[in-house]
Amino acid sequence: MKQSRRLDPLLRRAQDHEDEVARVLAERQQSLDMHQSRLEELRRYAEEYANQQMASAQMAATSPAQLMNRRAFLDRLDSAVQQQSQTVDHNRERVDAERARLLLASRDKQVLEQLAASYRAQEQKVEDRRDQREMDDLGARRVRLAQQAAADEGKSS
Repeated sequence: MKQSRRLDPLLRRAQDHEDEVARVLAERQQSLDMHQSRLEELRRYAEEYANQQMASAQMAATSPAQLMNRRAFLDRLDSAVQQQSQTVDHNRERVDAERARLLLASRDKQVLEQLAASYRAQEQKVEDRRDQREMDDLGARRVRLAQQAAADEGKSS
């Protein structure tokens, strides 16, 4: 079996691995995008709520209990924003790790492809030399046959 053909299963496996890593990367990126969107929504809501509470506090008298409830809710919103921000950071790290894995998988596949191409080129050279030798041998036989036929014709005349 030719060397280049022996690499075919490895090339298929490398391609499958690269495809799988790319699929995981896409999932991780999608997850990151979703978490970033949630974070933006939370931040926007917290900002709107805080602005709304400031405006309503200036217009109407509010009891200390209402102020404490609003402050507690704002604290919970801030906590949710921080937690979501950490989730985004964690997901970003996962995306970066998958991107690095994809880069490595692509490089591995590329190395195998280059090795297979090198083997194919070597095999082609060997085959070309063999074909050339066969053509040279055939040409030499024709020359000998022609010389022998000429010598036999010369003897019979």
